[in-house]
Amino acid sequence: MIKTANNWNADLYDSKANFVTNYGDDVIELLAPKFNEIILDLGCGTGRLANTIAESGAKVTGVDYSLDMVNRAKKLYPNIDFHVADAQQSLDFSENSFDAVFSNAALHWMIDAESVIKNVAKVLKPNGRFVFEMGGKGNIDRLLFHINNISQEFNLTDYHIKNYYPSISEYSSLLEKNGFAVRFAVLFDRPTKLEGEDGITNWVTNFRADLLERVEDKEKFFTRLKEVARADLLNNGDWYADYVRLRMVATYK
Repeated sequence: MIKTANNWNADLYDSKANFVTNYGDDVIELLAPKFNEIILDLGCGTGRLANTIAESGAKVTGVDYSLDMVNRAKKLYPNIDFHVADAQQSLDFSENSFDAVFSNAALHWMIDAESVIKNVAKVLKPNGRFVFEMGGKGNIDRLLFHINNISQEFNLTDYHIKNYYPSISEYSSLLEKNGFAVRFAVLFDRPTKLEGEDGITNWVTNFRADLLERVEDKEKFFTRLKEVARADLLNNGDWYADYVRLRMVATYK
């Protein structure tokens, strides 16, 4: 999980946002890692998916922008190499280093998408695979609508959360422009359960920490958010985030 600000809380992420990692198992199936393949996990978070890939016999390296995430990954999985890196700036590996680059729920935090794609291309071997899932066009539109709806009450009129949620055509164009051939692409709705009455609170704390730092009365903020979002996003006692996911496979020519 690579983010535009280095303020992830690894403990909170693992305890309250483990659904992100759990959904990544399907992306590993799409990756289909092979024995002795050399694979980069881009936005590895706390390392669980990197470890699952390694169990196939592949040789895995994980990178993430968050030092807290990387430190936790190193502690949990000491046999895997984990490094801090900002893929928008560079990936500090030799050219043609990897058979595949894998990424789950990370690329939408990387606003400079073309720089990321260029850096992935540099480290992939010829015909190497880029397999990923990210937030796609329309992702969390309803949830963000409700946050925006109460923002003025908390003097958040000038805030702006930066994410990149592209369509298939947008991201395909960037990939093809930089030497990739798109082999598979799907954009799909995946309403995601956030577990219990505090689910929406935990989501904002995990994924909008920069916004929350600017809120003086956090208890009041969460009370108001629950009030305005309840009819839309609460179902049978559980909160749901209106996720839309973009899943793709591309090969580097």
